[in-house]
This record gives sequence, C-alpha cells and structure tokens, in this order.
Amino acid sequence: MHRLGRFTVRRRRILLLVALLAFLASAFIGSGTMNALVLSRFEAPGSESIVTGDELDRRFGIGSANFLLLVTAADGDVDSAASAEAGAVLAAELAAAEGTAAVDSYWDSGSPALRSEDGSQALVTAYLPGDVTFVREELLPALKADFARDDGALTVAVGGSDELFREAAQLAREDFLLAELIILPGMLVLLIVLYRRPVAALLTLGVGVFALVLSLAAMRAVAAATEVSTFAANLILVMSMGLAVDYCLFIVHRFREESALHDRAEAVARTVASAGRTVVFSAVTVAASLSVLLLMPFPFLRSFGYAGIIVPLAALLGAVVVLPAALAVWGGRVTRTRPVRPLETGRWFRTASAVMRRPFLWGTAALVLVLTLASPILGVRFGVPDERALPEDAASRVVTDQITAGFAAEESDAFQILAEGADTDALAAYAAELSTVDGIAQVDSSAGRFIDGTAVAPGDTDRFAHLDGATWVSAVPAVEAMRDDPYALVGDIRAVEAGFAVSVSGYPADLADFRDALLDRLPLVLGLIVLITVVILFLMTGSVIAPLKATVLNGLSLAVMFGALVWVFQDGHLAVLIGFTPQGSFEPSIPILMFCIAYGLSMDYEVFMLARIKEEHDRTGDRTGSIAVGLQRSAPLVTAAAAVLAFSFAVYATGDVVFLQMLGLGMALAVLVDATVIRGVLLPALMRLTGRWNWWAPAPLRRLHDRIGLREN
Repeated sequence: MHRLGRFTVRRRRILLLVALLAFLASAFIGSGTMNALVLSRFEAPGSESIVTGDELDRRFGIGSANFLLLVTAADGDVDSAASAEAGAVLAAELAAAEGTAAVDSYWDSGSPALRSEDGSQALVTAYLPGDVTFVREELLPALKADFARDDGALTVAVGGSDELFREAAQLAREDFLLAELIILPGMLVLLIVLYRRPVAALLTLGVGVFALVLSLAAMRAVAAATEVSTFAANLILVMSMGLAVDYCLFIVHRFREESALHDRAEAVARTVASAGRTVVFSAVTVAASLSVLLLMPFPFLRSFGYAGIIVPLAALLGAVVVLPAALAVWGGRVTRTRPVRPLETGRWFRTASAVMRRPFLWGTAALVLVLTLASPILGVRFGVPDERALPEDAASRVVTDQITAGFAAEESDAFQILAEGADTDALAAYAAELSTVDGIAQVDSSAGRFIDGTAVAPGDTDRFAHLDGATWVSAVPAVEAMRDDPYALVGDIRAVEAGFAVSVSGYPADLADFRDALLDRLPLVLGLIVLITVVILFLMTGSVIAPLKATVLNGLSLAVMFGALVWVFQDGHLAVLIGFTPQGSFEPSIPILMFCIAYGLSMDYEVFMLARIKEEHDRTGDRTGSIAVGLQRSAPLVTAAAAVLAFSFAVYATGDVVFLQMLGLGMALAVLVDATVIRGVLLPALMRLTGRWNWWAPAPLRRLHDRIGLREN
C-alpha cells in the first residue's frame, strides 16, 4: 500500500487524466443502464408453482390473471341489458387485443367472483404471457391507453398484479431521479460543514460521482450477460455516494494528520499505507457481505448482490487511487492550519474513558436501551406484497382497493391446478372437496362450479378443456383469506387429496414457493456472511475475539433496525408522518436484503475503529489507553460518515413506494445507532471487560496470521 501511495504521487497527473477518461466513458456507457435493467416477479425458478404454470401455459394457454378491467355500470346494475351488451363487447375487444390470452368476463362466465356484492361493478380478466419487462413496459401501457375509458354505459379502469408492480417500478424510478437531485447538493453542504474546506468537499463529492458512474457502467455490462432488476439502480446511487464519501473522509482526515509531520508526497504515501489499507478491508468486507446474495435463486435478490460487489470496489478505486492523486496535486488546499489539541481533551476520548471506568454499568445501560428499541421484532409477521405498498392515490391501487372493498373473492389471485388422469367423477369429487377449504370462495372446472362442496353451475368444457388426459381447475380465494394468511391457504390447497396427479400454481402459490425457497437458503446466506467477515477481521487483527465481538455488536445494531421497521411499517406508527399504509406484515425478501446491506455497513465502521485501536495498541502496548485513543481518532469520522450515509438513505424515506421507504428509514437508523450507541458505548465497554483477550488467538492461528495476515508492509 505504501508503494501504491508513492506510485500515485509520481504518476498523479497521468492517473487523473485516466480517471477523467474513465469517468467520461463510464458516463456514456452508464447512461443506458436503466434501459438495460429489467423488472422481476416474486418467483422461485424450478418450484412447483413455476413448473406447473409453464406447463399450463404450454398446454392450455392459460396463467395467472395478471391484467384486469374493473367495469362500473353507469346505471348501477351490471346485469341490465345495456350493461350486459356493452360488457360483452368490451370482453370481446380485450380478447382480440394483441398480447392477451385466457380472457374471462362476468358476462361470459357468470362467475360470482367476477361480480361485486352490490351488483354495480364487474371484472374482465386476462392473462398476459411473456417476459415480465415486455409485459409491464410495452404491453401494459398500450392496453391501459386503449381500455381505460368512460363510454357512457360503462366506466372502465385498468388494474391487476402486473399493473401494480409496473406503477411501483415507475414511482421507484421517479424516486431515483429525485434522490439524485437531493443527495448531491445535500452531500456537498454536509461535506463543506465537515471539512471547512470547499476543495476537500468537492474532491470527495467528485470521487462519489466517479464511483457512481463507474458502478452504473459496470452494471450495464452485467445486465448484458444476465437479468438485473431495475431496483438495483437505487442501491447503486445511495451506496456509491455513501461509501465513497465514507472512504474519502478517512483518507482526507489521515492525510491532514500526516501532512502535519511530513511533506505532501510522503503524507500521501503514508495515508494510502494506513487509511488506504483500512479502506481496502472495509470495501472487501462490504462486498463480501453482499456477495452472498448471489446464492439466492432469484434474479431480484441476485441483482443486489451484483451491485453490492461493484459499488464498494468502485468506491475503493476512487478513494485509494484517484483521491490520493488529487491530494498530491491540490493537497495544500485540503489541509487545515490549526493547533493540534491533545487527544485527552477530545469528546470521544473522554466518553470512552468514562465508559471504561464503569464498563459494566455503561454497557448494561446501553444494552437495555438497544434491546428495548429492538423489542418490537418479537411481533414480526411475514405476509405477501399488495397494493398498500403504493400511495393511496396511485391509479392501480385505487382499482385494487375498490375490488377489495366491493368483491367477495379475488379472481386475479385464483389458483390454477393442473390435473392429470382424472375422470369426470373423480374431478367433480376433488373440485367439491377443494371448495370446502376455508378461504376458498369457489372452484371452477369442467365438472362444474362448486361453492362450499355443492355444485352451483355446470362445468365450462370449453374453458377447462381436456387435452392429452389432462385438464385444469381454478380455485378462487376469498378476499379475507388473501389478507389473513395466504401462505397457509396454499398449504391447505396442496393438502387436499385428489386421487390423481395434481400440481398447484397461481400468484399465491408463486409467493409461497418464493418464500419457502428464500427461507431454505437463508441459513446458508447468514452463515456465510458471518464466516466471511470473521475471516476478514481475523486477517486484519490476528484476533479471534475481535471478530466475534464485532458479530455480536452487528447483531444488536440489526436488531434495532428490524425493531424499528416492525414498530413503524408493520404496526403503523408514524404512518401519517411518513406517508404510507401499514400492511401488518412484511414481504420477507426486503428485510433479508436490508440485513445484508446493514451488516456490511456496520462491519465497515467496525473495521475503521478496530484499525485505529489496533494501530495504537501495537504502537504502545496499552490495552486500555489504546481503546480511548483509537476511538478519539476514528469515532468523529465514523459519526460524520454515518451522518452522510444516513442522509443518503433517508432521502428514500420521502419516496412513494413502501419498499424504498423501509430501506431508507431502516438503513438510516441502523447506521446512526451503530455509529453512536453501539460503537461509542458498547464497543469500549466490551473491550474493557475482555481486556487482554481482545487480541487473543490460539497459537496455530497466530502462526497462520503471521504467514497470511494482511498488513501494510
């Protein structure tokens, strides 16, 4: 690292020119990144629901009704002659539209599930097959433009699951653009306040923008080879700016320290050798924490894994190569000429010393506070994503709210069940039994329509045709069942004995299989995150105790974050202030994503603090004094970095999509709590209590660290 620092000084102008060219090229390439990203569904490839859905599409041309028209009769009666005639024409028009399949309407099938309870509204549903990005970006806008209308007899509004997610993605993009407009000037103001030098602030912000465009360009290259979700762009923005600023704060601060003792060239070299080494550890730790998302069998979560690897490495390149080269040129405008105050007078030195005088008392008090803030996590509930993730005035949510309030059943969430080798009597018996499952409003099949075990209408042999010894059955859930526990409903459906081969698909089954696959892979992902970070910290410190303590402290920080998410977004506190509708549960993939991000960032701060404490301990051998000195040298920067990063995340809490609001508020809180209560109180208290064991490792591991441990020289 010292040689790298000297190299950046010698080749500073060439490096800055190369960085400028790389920035321009990346900006050109990255400008097309958003168009290269795709949308995703909550699907588990290879699961029963997906395999069955593919088979139903291949054999029968049917699938989940991901598009619908909510039709309101002008005369208040969908069964009137005028409404029926106009409704039949509307359904025929939708069936003839390009890209639609398996169109079903109340006026064709007479299904009670397609008629509102007061008779004023009815539904026309359709299955839109094909790639999710094509469906949502190309097909849906055209269909919406054609069918959202008021023709006198009927008022037609467009909705459906894909329309909900399309609108959510559109709002997320708008939040992304708004965040860019807020984050950049906001960060500049914060950096000027922190540095008291505009040149230092501009250099730091420049490195952040460099990391951002480099990350976007790299993500476009990844998107050319595999599927990458559009939501990854939001993570790239907030993390590239936040991490780059974090790293630059430490580089600039160390450069100022070294400049007081050495000439500029040597100060840059020593800065890269010390703070640059810590930045390398930090970037590798963050990238490793997020890289485990690549093990998830879902393109949506893997997208964040790609971003989580690219962004820290781009920020690292900017902080340890580009910024030192810039400091070698303009370093004189970055340093500050003010008297150096004794460390003992520093706020963090005094705080750490006070904590370590009574470590058990302070540690217990901080632990009680942390556990109290985390306690709501005990009531966490997991559910399915629905329309409440969008603002109340979002068009697709308005449609869904009307269906939820006015209809007894959720036709668009119907289960499609592939039945093979069933005769008419066996199929009728199975459909009747299926209709008695608690939460199922009706079952439609070629053997008849069944409600509560009783046949109420003959079967539709055209819609439920028999091909090659197979047919399919539709089981429509009640609205209350989808609100209550749809995962349990999926299990109940699959538990019904058929006497012939059946397999279940449909939107609720997709979500259940997605959740099960997610939870099955979760222990491996969490275990790898902990193992990777423990190994990295061991290579850095040579201790087995320090990594274990860091893991415990990270766990406490994450518990606070999840406790706050439950208290706010599940239970609905602050809903009016933030502007969202509480759902009473969480879709599990977002908390898992937040865990990986927060764990990496928490370990980021642990690395910076441990590096300074270990450096001081190696220099003096003072087990207690090194903690106070190390915190005084690192904690102000960690707090400042946390404030900047928290600001970056908090911008998203003002957005319109609940998923991004959760990410913004949860991550901002996690970063602030981690940088203050966790690292400022619990860290010194715990290190004081463990004393000489802080840097302990068994003899074989000490010898291993002597051979492969990462050092400056």
